[in-house]
Amino acid sequence: MPPSHPITLLLVDDQRLMRDGLRTLLELEEDFHVVGEAENGQEALTAFEKLAPDVVLMDIRMPIMNGVEAIRHLRGKWPEAKVIILTTFDDDAYVFDGLRAGALGYLLKDVSGDELADAIRTVAKGGALIDPSVTRKVVAEFARLTNPARGTSPAQPVSPTPGTGPLHEPLSDREQEILRLLAEGLTNREIAQKLYLAEGTVKNYISSILLKIDARDRTQAALRARELGLI
Repeated sequence: MPPSHPITLLLVDDQRLMRDGLRTLLELEEDFHVVGEAENGQEALTAFEKLAPDVVLMDIRMPIMNGVEAIRHLRGKWPEAKVIILTTFDDDAYVFDGLRAGALGYLLKDVSGDELADAIRTVAKGGALIDPSVTRKVVAEFARLTNPARGTSPAQPVSPTPGTGPLHEPLSDREQEILRLLAEGLTNREIAQKLYLAEGTVKNYISSILLKIDARDRTQAALRARELGLI
């Protein structure tokens, strides 16, 4: 039976074919409902004000107003707006500008349908989810900024860091191994294949890791692990 309160979605992309494909794909999920579309950032602002969707899927490169600008305006006027960037570009500038603007997700368009659906559900619940290849960039940038060259002033990290302090419960050897692979940007499936584990087992380990190191999502887990010297 369909959920009584499906997750409402706004699709923002300048390519109609992409929007049509996304709509078709996402509406196969019983808990999703696409309530609107926009072909640039300016239209996205108007649509968001009218429709108040739970999650916005936002492209980066668009005419009139690009995705990063649109996210800044959205989050400035509606701080509760939840935006996932869905793009073909993993250029560093786009990654960090998008995350600084307030995006809660950053996925590449080669993501699978299941992964996209999981990301939408995670973000709708208030979490964050970033493509593994992008996570590597975030962790590398965090390491650079928190270990500045001698004679320079420390910069602020590109993403809010989780809580600090020692672990209340130590990680097992297996959890530390999985955490290192997670920080390298491997997906659950890739970790499972590498360690000869079931994918569900890896998910359970990651849930335990997040709890133990006080992190909300995979990216924060990688950053927190570096703060604690675990990777």
